[in-house]
Amino acid sequence: MTRQSNSPIPKRRFPRILRLLATLIVLFLLAAGGLLGYLYQKELPPASDDIRSKLLDSRGNVLATFSPDGRSREPVALKDISPLVIQATLAVEDRKFYEHSGFDLKGMGRAVLVNLENGSRTQGASTLTQQLARNLYLSHEKTWTRKAKEAVYTLQLEMKYSKDEILRMYLNEIYYGHGAYGIEAASQMYFGKSAADLNLAESAMLAGIPKGPTYYSPYSHLDNAKKRQRIILSVMAELGEITKNEAEQASQETLNLKPQGKKDTLVTAPYFRDYVRTLVTNLLHITSDELDQGGLNVYTTLDQDMQRAAETAVEKEMDGDGELETALVSVDPRNGYLKAMVGGKNYRTNQFNHALSSTRQPGSSFKPIMYLTALSTKTMTGLSVFNSQPTLFHYDNNRKTYQPRNFGDKYLGEINMRQAIAASDNIYAVNTIMKVGADKVAEMAAKMGIDSPLQSVPSLALGTSPVSPLEMASAFAVIGGGGVQTPITVILKITDARGDTLYEAPRPLGKTVVEPAAAYVLTRLMEGVFETGGTGNRVASIIKRPVAGKTGTTDTDAWMVGFTPELSTAVWVGYDKGRNITTADGRRAAPIFAQFTEKALENVPPKIFPIPDGVVNVYINPESGKLATSGCPTKELDTFISGTEPTEYCDQHGSDSSNPEGEGSSTPINPTKEDGSLWDDIKRWWLN
Repeated sequence: MTRQSNSPIPKRRFPRILRLLATLIVLFLLAAGGLLGYLYQKELPPASDDIRSKLLDSRGNVLATFSPDGRSREPVALKDISPLVIQATLAVEDRKFYEHSGFDLKGMGRAVLVNLENGSRTQGASTLTQQLARNLYLSHEKTWTRKAKEAVYTLQLEMKYSKDEILRMYLNEIYYGHGAYGIEAASQMYFGKSAADLNLAESAMLAGIPKGPTYYSPYSHLDNAKKRQRIILSVMAELGEITKNEAEQASQETLNLKPQGKKDTLVTAPYFRDYVRTLVTNLLHITSDELDQGGLNVYTTLDQDMQRAAETAVEKEMDGDGELETALVSVDPRNGYLKAMVGGKNYRTNQFNHALSSTRQPGSSFKPIMYLTALSTKTMTGLSVFNSQPTLFHYDNNRKTYQPRNFGDKYLGEINMRQAIAASDNIYAVNTIMKVGADKVAEMAAKMGIDSPLQSVPSLALGTSPVSPLEMASAFAVIGGGGVQTPITVILKITDARGDTLYEAPRPLGKTVVEPAAAYVLTRLMEGVFETGGTGNRVASIIKRPVAGKTGTTDTDAWMVGFTPELSTAVWVGYDKGRNITTADGRRAAPIFAQFTEKALENVPPKIFPIPDGVVNVYINPESGKLATSGCPTKELDTFISGTEPTEYCDQHGSDSSNPEGEGSSTPINPTKEDGSLWDDIKRWWLN
């Protein structure tokens, strides 16, 4: 019996295996196609910039976006970014960006081998799209789960967006260190220019930072930053994007870096943004999550031009390296709209909003509130006289005493209210509050918008009860607004992502809290602060329009609070830690006020303060305080509440008081060009 040959059965298995492999490949391709189709149809999670609520100014321009971490980007279009930045970024981060479909397979393979060899996930090979997916939707933890999610989001990004769109999103999202997110914010922070204007050296420097924002920071480690810059320039030369000579020149170029922390460049009006957040969440009962990720539009009263003027004035006058702080807040007396707010000199280093701090003594800047009380009760006029001399005051039924001093121990003798306001005389002020009553002054302050508790004691006349700059701006707005107190309005309207209105501010309704004539008379007296001999005279030349105000200085605080018909502004300067201010420190508030006021209103024609009914202008002999006659060698035009003007004529200069000059009558005067003082004032303000 012969043995049979080997069975051919194993040979028949190959076709089966091939058919099985083909089937598996087809199934894999179908599954992959189905997965890709599913991912294409599936919506990506909304990107942060799509769901963040926006803060808008009075013209509807976007000021900032809200986010849980308080950061705000400045997104720009790809055309508004220097091509050199794009070339440098792609050269160092992803040279085959426009060739791959989201993954660098060769790079990933090398990374896997390195990780297997080291026994850990230390090596990465992320493409620019993968980095964007991680930054938009994921954390930076090194886990396989996160990598899987990253791969899915990367595929979706590549399917749903063009390469240029992905590149634009990346450059607007990536972190460049020191709080700068996005290329525009980084360009402004490091070089003080737009991303569109970056040169080769600057572009290569910025492109190297995202790899290690701290390690490659030109502020923290300039040597590391320069080394990485040279590597990027070398790669760009190898790729043929620049010449070797251009690379060498750029590497040798001295970069003009802005001083670190000189100015916050990431957010417009950052203190105002935080204030609005507080109002929205606390007063309007909108949750933080709704504000951060609800796609809301918060329309505010802020004027972006005025805000820029405020920030510029603060930056010019304040030392960026010292600890001296400042605040500026400005409101429109006509409607109570808040137009500008600076809560400190540098938001990046100090987020505390000093404009809202009610712990600072206003000093002499509080005096106009007291003088308004005296004028409105008609117990005093601008001609009321007290003796400016060292005085011991008794109060509380003679159980307590108070002895104020004038600055520099300078006493002026017999002076009237106009002189006292201009010279900021303390003795006159305390005499006034003793006459009208501290309780009435505190009551007037509350009516004018000061909510902070005030002590009804003689020292209240000198501003010893702490208040906030916002309260002072609000109170002075009553004077500038003709005695009408209008609640401060910050938020005009809030709409949701669909445009539906969630909140709309009620129409501003002012309440008359003091007679308009009294407010106007005080305004005329306060204009003297900026005239010769007044405490604000040294900045008078800066302001080319009618302005009234009052300075205030304590051991720890310096103020300038004033108003025009369009703006009421409070400026404070001082230290956070209770440190006394120097004379030089105290002189910063007035220039900030003057520069802001003039710049903020540069496109607004100068206007005189509206003259209300119930006001009388009469010529007075300043020596006697009586109506001037033809024999008086000097006379001045003073303003009074009707019925409080002098009725007696001066008899000190031998003139017949029964035949005074017509302009000395106690009837309201209609000044003409020859009338002198009032017309000259109007003409000077208007023409200048």
